[in-house]
Amino acid sequence: MRFVTTRGGGGVSFLEALLHGLAPDGGLYVPERIEEWPAAELARLPTRSLTEIAYRALRPYTRGELDATTFEAVIAEALNFPIPLVEVEPGIYALELFHGPTLAFKDVGARTMARLMAALDTSDRSLTVLVATSGDTGSAVAHAFHRVPHTRVVVLYPEGRVSPTQEAQLTMFNGEAGNVRAYAVAGSFDDCHRLTRDAFSDAGIRARVRLTSANSVNIGRLLPQSVYYFHAVACLPPAQDITVCTPSGNFGNLTAGLMAKRAGLPIARFVAATNVNDVVPEYLRTGRFEPRPSARTLANAMDVGNPSNFERMLWLYGGDVDAMRLDVHGSRHDDDDVRTTIKRVYQERGYLLDPHSAIAYLGLKRYMGSARGPREASESSRAAARASGGGAPRAVEDVGQVGVFLATAHPAKFGEIVEPIIGRSIAMPAPLSEALSRPPQILRLQASLDAVAGALDG
Repeated sequence: MRFVTTRGGGGVSFLEALLHGLAPDGGLYVPERIEEWPAAELARLPTRSLTEIAYRALRPYTRGELDATTFEAVIAEALNFPIPLVEVEPGIYALELFHGPTLAFKDVGARTMARLMAALDTSDRSLTVLVATSGDTGSAVAHAFHRVPHTRVVVLYPEGRVSPTQEAQLTMFNGEAGNVRAYAVAGSFDDCHRLTRDAFSDAGIRARVRLTSANSVNIGRLLPQSVYYFHAVACLPPAQDITVCTPSGNFGNLTAGLMAKRAGLPIARFVAATNVNDVVPEYLRTGRFEPRPSARTLANAMDVGNPSNFERMLWLYGGDVDAMRLDVHGSRHDDDDVRTTIKRVYQERGYLLDPHSAIAYLGLKRYMGSARGPREASESSRAAARASGGGAPRAVEDVGQVGVFLATAHPAKFGEIVEPIIGRSIAMPAPLSEALSRPPQILRLQASLDAVAGALDG
């Protein structure tokens, strides 16, 4: 399998794509083709374990570079925690992605990526992982790479724009003489993301530092996220029509789901649920993509005004908004929606949501309440989908419909938001208690490339 770029760049190996992170032409790496699963294999999904599904879903991308035994060990070590599917109410299921070591969905991609790098990279030169985070990515990457030999991790996060619990997890290794450092940047997530892109584009920095990324711009972080979509379908009761709602910020999670659909996974449609940072829902509504500065919300990991992975989404659909609309419905929700939803679902269903998962639940409920029946793809949309390496979008009927929303973070990570809404305290999981028990070690950084270069050289 070779990996090309969203801007037409030539093919590279999986290891090269993994280590480059961002492609030299400024684009994002994508597989040259998405292999479609045979129907018989899809039918056997309910008989397979999570790690068996992960091995099968990711093997096409590593074949020829990593032997089967080593790859099986990578998967078993990375995905050593459960991902339960919980029925919240009739026909509505939560896929709980927060049972990993940092209690957020990013553990799936970050842990798999770290172990793939360790297994594939034979260079004796130290590798520096530079990552911007709006909340959970940084702590997941920090934990995934903590004490991994020959690696350094530099995390940039927006000062004052992550929760206290998230900051405690991000900075818990700052006091050690170890390989992980997290910096509070005087700016927004978009500033952090811009600085990482500038660093990757700077020839001087690249000459001094062997640099790679661990955001979902890195194909090694993104592809493992497709696994839990297959796992969700495996755990569902038989259904003719499946809708999945993905809370969306930088849109890597949704892109991974769309790739799984191209591989044949029988998901009828996706709901891209955002907070007020709704540039992609606006694109789906108007056909115009207009990035803007991000606004602060309760769902801070989704406070992204210029999502990187939208470029991959455009690649998947050949730039055809009508083709994308067949598979993706946009949904926008504000902080009042979040508060109301957390309270109502807890009171009526006894199920506790964090702000991001509340947006996913609400987006799913609103869509399923207004779904309208079959939609047909135009011939131009089918052609665009084929040209981008996947099969044509399938027409679907809203018959026997079930819905899944991705529950992306443990509510305790946002206790300062959730507890006043429900009127009680939330039990603190052990990983959070450990992080919060450590003395604060905040390292501050100006929002400049020179400051980032200094952190990378340090």
